[in-house]
Amino acid sequence: MATLPVYRWRLAPDGMATRRQLRAAGLRPGGQDVAAQLERPRRQRGPLIAYLYLIEQAKPVRPMTARRAAALAKANAARRTCPACRRDAGYVIPASLGMCTPCAYPDEQRVA
Repeated sequence: MATLPVYRWRLAPDGMATRRQLRAAGLRPGGQDVAAQLERPRRQRGPLIAYLYLIEQAKPVRPMTARRAAALAKANAARRTCPACRRDAGYVIPASLGMCTPCAYPDEQRVA
């Protein structure tokens, strides 16, 4: 396996982009291999690494279909539904609690 070219932060050549940059342009990597990597130095730990893809080989983002939109809405609703009381909390249930705030802290809710 050949080693990837490594570029410093903000010094990547034109024609390459990260996944987020591709997505902002309405593109996706489209199955291509990583072309290079970008490194951002940090003081305490190792460098942050971002993979770069060739823009010319990127493909357009697939359009959202009605079935995909329905599946996404169902998944988001499941993230908002409290497993304890089965109500829609109106926000994404934190993984640290595993349930909505009133169910996690019932004593504090009665006082208010």
